[in-house]
Amino acid sequence: MNNKKLLAPSILSANFLTLEKEIRLVEKAGADIIHCDVMDGHFVPNLTFGPSIIKQIKEITNLPLDVHLMITNAEQTIDSYIDAGADYISVHYEAVTHLNRLISYIKKRNVKAGAVLNPSTSVELIADVFPILDFVLLMSVNPGFGGQKFIQGTYNKIDKFNEMKLKYKNDNILLEVDGGVSLENSKTLSKFGVDMFVVGNAIFKSENKIKTIKEIIENINK
Repeated sequence: MNNKKLLAPSILSANFLTLEKEIRLVEKAGADIIHCDVMDGHFVPNLTFGPSIIKQIKEITNLPLDVHLMITNAEQTIDSYIDAGADYISVHYEAVTHLNRLISYIKKRNVKAGAVLNPSTSVELIADVFPILDFVLLMSVNPGFGGQKFIQGTYNKIDKFNEMKLKYKNDNILLEVDGGVSLENSKTLSKFGVDMFVVGNAIFKSENKIKTIKEIIENINK
């Protein structure tokens, strides 16, 4: 079982004109993973980037890439993200018709597979795939845009996740939280049992990004 807490800066909040510089900075500061938000303008009201950008990011960093697919056609396009270099891929319960099949396929391609739940989606709805998941990503804001306020009800969902983890005896499953994660709430989230912390604005809009990253890492590993 992995006991180390993982910090995954979300490049959605980064300056894409200096993206390589931003990635090198978070690497230097001790980040564990690069979180890549893929949005299609259909499942969520925003449009970001696709496999070609992920492939270019893969070429400039040794950190694992955590690719969060906020798209309606993940089942048809999954290979393009795997081939681009994704190390973790999460797909939305709300957007995938055959979730068991897709999770199984991602794992078969030797990529860590996760299911994502929107704030209003109950954790119990992924009970059937829970035993085969590598991680669960709980959205703590409504997906589509960075900089939103953390939804407090997420803590109840974390408790439910922990109950299911015991029930299904999937000791190796990781819990990831994305949305409004900050220096202020990272310590509490860690105590609740979160393993992977997606942080966007709190890092990339900080006046001292390295200092902020180091402080969050200290918080989550206390």
